[in-house]
Amino acid sequence: MSLPARSLSHMRGQSTSGSGAQSPALLARIEEKKAELENLRELRDLSAAVASQMEALEQKLSTLSDGTEAIATVIGNWHNVLRAINMASMKLANPTATGTAGETDDKDEDAPELPQTLVRIPTEHAPALQAQADAAEAAAEEERSRLST
Repeated sequence: MSLPARSLSHMRGQSTSGSGAQSPALLARIEEKKAELENLRELRDLSAAVASQMEALEQKLSTLSDGTEAIATVIGNWHNVLRAINMASMKLANPTATGTAGETDDKDEDAPELPQTLVRIPTEHAPALQAQADAAEAAAEEERSRLST
């Protein structure tokens, strides 16, 4: 048992005496590796930041794509809207006689027949919406005046 212990102590003596000579080189290499580790950690953090920015960009591009599809649908429908307006204006330009050829009415000659309403906008909620918009505007003005003082 004593023999292996001596050989180990003998080897330890060699390693410490050998490391003493290589100590500055080893310390320099350790410092180099520490700097490399720090740079790798910084690179990891920066890569994570870039990845999160790319994910945010992906979400924005998805929203933009959805908006583009909606705009394409609206533009596609404009042809139908313009055709309906054209048909209504053609009917307005060429009014048909409502009575027989012998019967004429002064009202019909003065006022041309108007086309049927194409768009109906409900106005029953207009006063409530206007009051709500006025309240929001007043609150915004109050907030601005409070922040400015």
